[in-house]
Amino acid sequence: MAPQREDSQGQASPLAPEWLSVPADLNALVPKMWAQDAARNDSGELTVGGIPVSELQQQYGTPLFVMSEDDFRARARAFSDAFNNAFADICGGVDVYYAGKSFLCTAVVRWVEEEGLRLDTASGGELAVAAKAGIPGADVALHGNNKSDREIHRALDMKLGRIVVDSLGELVRVGDIAERRGEQAKVMLRLTPGVHAHTHEFIATAHEDQKFGLSMTADTTEQAGLSAAEEAVAAASAHPGIELLGLHCHIGSQIFEPDGFALAAQKLLRFLAAMQEKYSIVLPELDLGGGYGIAYTPVDTPRPATEIAEAMAAVVRSTCAELGIDAPRISIEPGRAIVGSTTFTLYEVGTLKTVRVDAPGPDASDAGNNVTYPRRYVSVDGGMSDNARPVLYDADYSAILASRTSAAGPQLSRVVGKHCESGDIVVRDVYLPEDVAAGDLLAVPGTGAYCWALSSNYNYLARPGVVAVRDGSARLIVRGETEEDLLNRDMGV
Repeated sequence: MAPQREDSQGQASPLAPEWLSVPADLNALVPKMWAQDAARNDSGELTVGGIPVSELQQQYGTPLFVMSEDDFRARARAFSDAFNNAFADICGGVDVYYAGKSFLCTAVVRWVEEEGLRLDTASGGELAVAAKAGIPGADVALHGNNKSDREIHRALDMKLGRIVVDSLGELVRVGDIAERRGEQAKVMLRLTPGVHAHTHEFIATAHEDQKFGLSMTADTTEQAGLSAAEEAVAAASAHPGIELLGLHCHIGSQIFEPDGFALAAQKLLRFLAAMQEKYSIVLPELDLGGGYGIAYTPVDTPRPATEIAEAMAAVVRSTCAELGIDAPRISIEPGRAIVGSTTFTLYEVGTLKTVRVDAPGPDASDAGNNVTYPRRYVSVDGGMSDNARPVLYDADYSAILASRTSAAGPQLSRVVGKHCESGDIVVRDVYLPEDVAAGDLLAVPGTGAYCWALSSNYNYLARPGVVAVRDGSARLIVRGETEEDLLNRDMGV
């Protein structure tokens, strides 16, 4: 029984997942996965904004997060323009809040402000970044399911445009703090509409059995017949320290289909109308959150901002007409969809090894008779300390040979890090050229969101820097750590 043809002859390995096919051209960049100004130069080297990756490595080292500033700005404008156009006749436009938890630094805050967006934060630390960047507090929101008193005071000191309250207890605490200060906190109530987005359990946030939000299901509080959401509306409207702006929801992350967004919008609009009818409370704002997906692999199919905006606008328009209410001012919170594809991580290849793995033979009649196939492990100089998403969420990524092109055949590879963990996998399955060798550079696209933000010092690795490229020049916007930085926190014995 002959084994299946080797990867180098262009046939998919039986070890590869079903969605992964052998690329027709291993050197090609799939546009939806990269910044708009990423390309290969005449020498075959990956460039961004015209700068070759070898120059970036020489100046800044690896691992390195490489971000296109022009691409970030273009994606921010695309969301702002698309949603403002789609909602112009409904509520005069949309407030677009960039979700800073995806990636935040002072330079990004300034870009957000300059492109006409607002900023969504999730902690006192993120508020500190916003304050340092100088964005007006009125353009900032604060999230979080367990805000400290200190964070609440900071939000009030900065005169934030909104504090998104997550529970009845927190609502009272925010209101009491504001009242003692002789102020009113501008509050939105985060509700859980029970919409199940098709995503990983840990990043689905609108179902009942999780930590976020106020339930819309009745009899979940001590006041029989009232949901926590309705009780919160009544309590907020009566509290002298609260100015109730409206409602908020967020159904999850990395979502491609529009159905969940539409259903969540309908549920919240109906709840808003019910509160208006029952309590004569008019809630002027509705935040529909974010969670729009991006392409991490060639098979991912993100929707253009215009398509998302038009679909959501149609639902809001028809539902408000059905309910006979004026449309509230809509806001959204894209993060990953703006920053994710602007950035790739640059690594240097170190050790390589090939193992033989058992898999079913190519002839169905030979069921049960396994054949061994090669799988190559390609180690790089980073790993789970700069991209925790594969180990946290089973996230899929792709990779290319970045320092040159290659005419060699494809080989199924697994890109792994240098940490002392067998689960330290950067790219679980990808076809790379057979001649990838130590010293080559690999680039992993789509790492702008939740990679630097989740980075760690595991095994005492220093966290990488972030370089922004624009108009043929590069500059550090986040300095990479050094061993001295790490040791300076060690207070000794």
